[in-house]
Amino acid sequence: MNKLSQGQKLLVIGWREILALPDLSIVKIEAKIDTGARSSAIHAQDIKIFQQQDGKEMIRFQVRPYGKHSKETIMVETTLLDQRHIRSSNGQAQVRPVIETIVKLGNQQWPIEINLTNRDAMIFPMLLGRQALRDRFLVDAGSSFLQSKTQKK
Repeated sequence: MNKLSQGQKLLVIGWREILALPDLSIVKIEAKIDTGARSSAIHAQDIKIFQQQDGKEMIRFQVRPYGKHSKETIMVETTLLDQRHIRSSNGQAQVRPVIETIVKLGNQQWPIEINLTNRDAMIFPMLLGRQALRDRFLVDAGSSFLQSKTQKK
């Protein structure tokens, strides 16, 4: 049973929104909202997987939250959740590292899984997929920044 069948209203978001990933020290990142994509993805470079002394698998990578033309990068170090086979929009499958973190959009925040990949050829550094959207939002494909107007640059 989803929130609509329980009588609760879902927030409406646009096809692109400004998000924050506070656990990763990313206060602002523009994301494409993609109901056709099952999972969420973020552009990551210089990805290094390593083990701590206690055996816990960690991952370190760089993110350019303001897009591929920005020189500003943020170094992230977090726990590696998994490595999964992900099929990209062009149909190619590849193994990608997956992390779990908190995402914030408007006044809501919740945990999501994000796979790390090279999105240099894409316009947006992040893609928010339908697993992250499910039972939280409705998407207005003709509008932008409906929940992030005050956060937009």
